[in-house]
Amino acid sequence: MRKTKQIFALALALAACVVGVHAADTSPSEPASSWQSQAQKEIKANNYSAAISTLEAANQSNSADWHNLLGYAQRKKSPPDLAAAERFYQAALKIDPKHRGALEYYGELLLMKNDLAGAEQMLARLDKACVFSCEEFRDLKEAIARFKSKK
Repeated sequence: MRKTKQIFALALALAACVVGVHAADTSPSEPASSWQSQAQKEIKANNYSAAISTLEAANQSNSADWHNLLGYAQRKKSPPDLAAAERFYQAALKIDPKHRGALEYYGELLLMKNDLAGAEQMLARLDKACVFSCEEFRDLKEAIARFKSKK
């Protein structure tokens, strides 16, 4: 009976770890704030200029998520500002070197600049940042595969 309880406790602990990993894959590295929620809504609506305005007004330069969202909006707006996006991704990674969103998006930006080696470096960093495979790793890996198939 004691052995059964130990096995059950171990199974519960393992399940909690798996759930925790999944939740971390989908949530930002910091608690969501009003500026973050608003910017994410604007990005989802493809309103990148509004997202940039929201983020600039919030001026959260100590936040890796803030830099990541600004980088994403700069990269996705028309026309994209790749130099600005790159600066924001680099700033996010300086604050949080394992920021999965910034690693993925910076890798995608590098592919836009035809820098396959740089994108593969971001993929390698994502591989280390993800305990088990994570969505950001899979997405960048797929983007790299598409890039290679076009060559």
